[in-house]
Parts: sequence; structure tokens; C-alpha cells
Amino acid sequence: MGLLVVGSVALDSVETPFGRTENAVGGSAVFFGVAGALLHPVQMVGVVGRDYPMDELRRLAARGEGLDLRGVTVADGESFRWVGVYGFDLQTRDTLETRLGVFANFRPVIPEPFRDAEYVFLGNIDPELQLDVLTQVHRPKLVACDTMNYWIQGKRTALMKLLEQVDVLLVNDSEVRELSGDWHIHRAARWVMAHGPKHVVVKKGEHGAVLVGADRIFYVPAFPLDDVFDPTGAGDSFAGGFMAHLARTGDLSEANMRRAMVYGSALGAFAVERFSVGRFEEISRADVVARVRAYRDLVDFELDAEPGDGGHR
Repeated sequence: MGLLVVGSVALDSVETPFGRTENAVGGSAVFFGVAGALLHPVQMVGVVGRDYPMDELRRLAARGEGLDLRGVTVADGESFRWVGVYGFDLQTRDTLETRLGVFANFRPVIPEPFRDAEYVFLGNIDPELQLDVLTQVHRPKLVACDTMNYWIQGKRTALMKLLEQVDVLLVNDSEVRELSGDWHIHRAARWVMAHGPKHVVVKKGEHGAVLVGADRIFYVPAFPLDDVFDPTGAGDSFAGGFMAHLARTGDLSEANMRRAMVYGSALGAFAVERFSVGRFEEISRADVVARVRAYRDLVDFELDAEPGDGGHR
């Protein structure tokens, strides 16, 4: 089943206490696509300048189940570039420079072969552009989107209109609080659901992620890692794993949404183990499945027998 992502394609320069990288491939669509393609083919729409290392992107696109780049436009001008520095806790980040380049004039055009995608992920771009993408796809089975504080503050009307057409909103804890005006993330998520989405995924960084549905809440812890180098793109990699599992299985049951959360968490955890998308070049679907199984061991337990229970449960 077709899986489409529309988002940024960037060159990132990142410094953490554990090293640095210059002009590495990045952006929401790239992290989503490279992570998701380990499980299911991904169709990508974005824009780059003529300075972008397309050979590098094509090499990455050939891995896994494949990343279809026919929706990536090469325009005259400079590619989107971002420069950031993380503190020792990797939660504190300072943006030193953002140069939008050709991304400033990005107007997504969905290629005809992509318009039948049944699973659509709208990366963190202007909600007016996200709405326009939805006019170009035919009958998606599931639409999910990301957003950020900048759009919540500056394009709230368009964002609220978008939410009416979205099945799943994926945001971090500060974003869902600002969007709803409620500090409590469970109530905040339910406020969002009252405005359209059937589910809300709240990403909590080192504290894991939570899936909020109509009458159920499901938590996934962050996977315990020995090495964390670069948190850039972890949330987009999570989204890639989450959506790719749903597209691969074609199952939107509550139980499978929970499994998708674990696949997303597994891929988000892989992302932070190297700079850029480097970790995804080292792993296969089998490694992802092994980490998902490790998640089961991480949280599985039996209740102690209580009087009258008749044994363990």
C-alpha cells in the first residue's frame, strides 16, 4: 500500500558533546523516508537546490524496501540548511543558523503515480501547504501530520482546518500543550481529538511516547541505549517507523496502532545512535524486528498472585 511523505529535504550541520557533522543529509522527509523504507516502500516529495548531493540521496534511497524520489524537485538556488548545537543532556538545542533557500518557495506537487497513496504523512511544513497536498491525493486510508510551535502561533486557523482532515497528529509534549492550552498531555490530546484526529501521538523524547485514542492510552518507553550521538531527526524517524508499519500491514486496529508505536520508537532510537541517517545504513529490517522484540522483554511482566486470583496473570 502506497506510503507518501511530504516534507523538508535539508543539509544539517550539527554539533553535540560527542562530535559534529557538516552538511549531512537531513530534513523531515529524509529521516522519515530512510527509516520507513526499512519496513515498506516510501514515496517522497520535497525540494532541493542544485548544491544538494543527490547521488548520496539516491544511494540511501536504494536501501531497504526503497525510497521513490520522483517527487523530489531540483530547483535553482541553495538547498535548505540548518546549523544547530546540542547541550550535554541532548535536550537543550540552540539553532545557530537557518537558511531556507529553495524551501522558502516550496509548493508541493504530488506526482500522478503518488496520488493514490493510501497512507500519507504531512511533515512539518506550513499547514496551508499541508492542506493543499490533501487536495492532490485521492482517497487515503490514513492521513497523519506533524506541526510545530511556529505554525501553532502563526497559522492557527489553517492548522485547525487541517486537523479536521487528519486521522493522527504526531507532536511533542510542548506542542500539544501549546496547541490545546492545557498543561496535562492526556487532556491536551483529547482536546485535539475533539477537533478532528482519531488518535494523537505525543513524543516525549527520552521519556518515550504516548498514543491517545478515544478510550485508551498506551505508553512506550524510550529504548535504553549505551550510545546517543545526535537526536536530530528522531521524531521524524519515529513517524517513519509508525507509518511504515501501518502501511505494511494495512491494519488500523487499536492493537496494531500500539505495535506501530513500538516500531516507531525502535526506529527513533536507532536514529540517535549516529549523526544524520548514518545508523540506518548499518541496519536491516531484521535489526528493527529484533529491537521490537527487545521492547517486549523490556516491559513484559506477570502480576503476583493475589488471594482469590487463582494464580499468576
